[in-house]
Amino acid sequence: FACLVVSGGHTHLVVVKDYGKYEILGRTRDDAAGEAFDKVARAIGLGYPGGPKIDKVSKEGNPNAIVFPKAKLEDPYDFSFSGLKSAVLNYLNGCRMKNLPINQADVAASFQQSVTDVLVDHARHAIREYHMDSFAIAGGVASNGVIRAAMEQMCREEGVKFYHPSPILCTDNAAMIGAAAYYDFIAGKRAGLDLNAVPNLKLGE
Repeated sequence: FACLVVSGGHTHLVVVKDYGKYEILGRTRDDAAGEAFDKVARAIGLGYPGGPKIDKVSKEGNPNAIVFPKAKLEDPYDFSFSGLKSAVLNYLNGCRMKNLPINQADVAASFQQSVTDVLVDHARHAIREYHMDSFAIAGGVASNGVIRAAMEQMCREEGVKFYHPSPILCTDNAAMIGAAAYYDFIAGKRAGLDLNAVPNLKLGE
C-alpha cells in the first residue's frame, strides 16, 4: 500500500512493501509541510506549534478566500512548500503596507487548503499509477482534521481503503517507536550499546 508521512521535518510519499521495506516515491525539496505550518502560524500571530493552531482557527475561515500557489515540480511525487510559505508572507506584508485588514482565519484556512490540495493530488496520483488498494497517512500533520477528511474522501472516490492513526498517535510517541522496534526485532536486527539518537536521520537511512 501507499503511505504519506507528513511531519514537522519531513514529507514523504512511499510504497510500503512490508514492515521496514518500502520504496520512496517522493520527498520534500525544501520546507516540509509541518515546517510551513509552523512558519505561517508564527507569521499570523498564532505561535507554536503551528499545525494544531492553524487547524483550529481555520474552522472560522474561508478556505477559498485567498488563492495561494501550489508548486508543480518535474517529479510528480516530490513536494515543495517554501513557495507557498513565501506567498503567504508576501500577502501579509502587502496587506500591512497598504493598511488592509488581515483576516487571520481566512489566511489560515486558505493556506491549509493549498497544502491539502497538494498532498491529496500527490496521493491520488500514486494510488492510480501503482494500482494501490490501500492508503495510509502518518506523522504529526496527519492529525490535521481537514487533511484527514480530504484524504478519506479521495480514497473513497478511488475505491481504496484508508488507514490513519488516532490523532494522539500521530506525533512522536512511545507506541510508534515500540511498534517500529518490534518488527525490527523479529526481523533479527540488533544494535550495540553505543546506539544513540540521530534526530535528523532521513527516511531510509
